[in-house]
Amino acid sequence: MPQASRQEQRQKLPIITKSRIVTDLRSLGLEAGQTVMMHASVKAIGWIVGGPDVVLDAVLEVLTPTGTLMMYVAWDDGTYELDSWPPEKQQAYLAECPGFDSAASRSYRDWGILTEYIRTRPGAHRSANPEWSMAAIGAKAQWLTEDHALQYGSGPGSPLDKLVQAGGKVLLLGSPLPNVTLLHYAENIAEVANKRVVRYRVPIMRGGRREWVAIEEFDSEDGYFEMIVREFLSAGKGREGKVGAAQSYLFDAGELVAHGVRWMERESTR
Repeated sequence: MPQASRQEQRQKLPIITKSRIVTDLRSLGLEAGQTVMMHASVKAIGWIVGGPDVVLDAVLEVLTPTGTLMMYVAWDDGTYELDSWPPEKQQAYLAECPGFDSAASRSYRDWGILTEYIRTRPGAHRSANPEWSMAAIGAKAQWLTEDHALQYGSGPGSPLDKLVQAGGKVLLLGSPLPNVTLLHYAENIAEVANKRVVRYRVPIMRGGRREWVAIEEFDSEDGYFEMIVREFLSAGKGREGKVGAAQSYLFDAGELVAHGVRWMERESTR
């Protein structure tokens, strides 16, 4: 970016320091030892002195080494929708798309800049399900990300399930309410009739060779996630405030999943 453009961007955004982020996170309710799944918009926070790494630094400082930070990173070359692509794109991917490698494959850039920052941070662990891949740092990082099944990757036994088991939290830093990925776990366990199942293929590296693997899971939607979260907030659940300039929220993972399950089961009978 030209220097003039960078200066113009600085002038439009509030200047936010690490100490400010740490103070705001603590005011929101983030504490040492917590296990947290974060969704973040760096731009919404402001012009961060030191860049995006400082957001991770601040969160990890509050959590301390006894806590854990996890983010949904997915895969930048995911093939979930391959069968709907134009034939020439399908053929190119089938012929030459590199297999998913949890140690090297890039995070999905549309989830925000921090997905790749956390994946490549020293000490990070990453789960081996391409579509639902999570990266984590901290005391429970290895446990959260290990043994991530390829089938029904947002369901029981997944990092999302483990977040609930750990009594974890969901942290939104300037990220929209529909982005609460944890509610896909609620979709899996809610007792709703006639759940739609989707099947797709992904290339995975196994033993140094690429192998196309058939995946099956429940069709995931997020069109109603904002309604669930707003109802949760209106019931007096969760904390909200500003981190830097970003409207932010902190939710109890188990309570939010339980609320989501009740909402889905209730609405499915209407």
